[in-house]
Amino acid sequence: MTTVVTYGTFDLFHIGHVRLLKRLKSLGDRLVIGLSSDEFNAVKGKQVIIPYADRREILLSCRYVDDVFQENTWEQKRQDLLREKADIFAMGDDWAGKFDDLQDIVKVLYLPRTQDVSTTELKTVIKEINDEKLREVRNVASHLNDLLNKL
Repeated sequence: MTTVVTYGTFDLFHIGHVRLLKRLKSLGDRLVIGLSSDEFNAVKGKQVIIPYADRREILLSCRYVDDVFQENTWEQKRQDLLREKADIFAMGDDWAGKFDDLQDIVKVLYLPRTQDVSTTELKTVIKEINDEKLREVRNVASHLNDLLNKL
C-alpha cells in the first residue's frame, strides 16, 4: 500500500483543492492530509475564514481523502511522515525545494498548482466586494446625513 501525505490549510475549499487531492490520490492507495490548525495558520500569518473543525470535516467528506491529522508546527513533518508510514510527500510547486531534506525518508514531489484559482485570490475578491459594499453604505449614510441637515 502506497501512502501519500500532504499539508495545507484548505480554507474556502474550491476546485483547485479538489483537483490537487485527486492528483495526490492517483499517486497512491492512501491519502493523508496534515491540516494546519487555526493557531498554526496565525503563526504563518494567515487568517482563516473556515475554522479547523469544519475544514477537517470538509476534507474527510472528500472521496480522495483517507485521513486528516492536525499540523501545529513546521518541525513536525518528519515525525508525521514516519508515523503515517508515508511513501510520498507531495506539496504544491510553490514550495519547490523547501522539503528536499525529507528525501532520506520519503519521495518528495512538488505538483503544479491549478491555474487561475487560489484561496488567496478568493479572499481578495471577497475583500473587494466587502469594501465596495462599505463604500456604498458610507455613500448612502452621507446622502441621508445631508438630507437631515437640510431639514
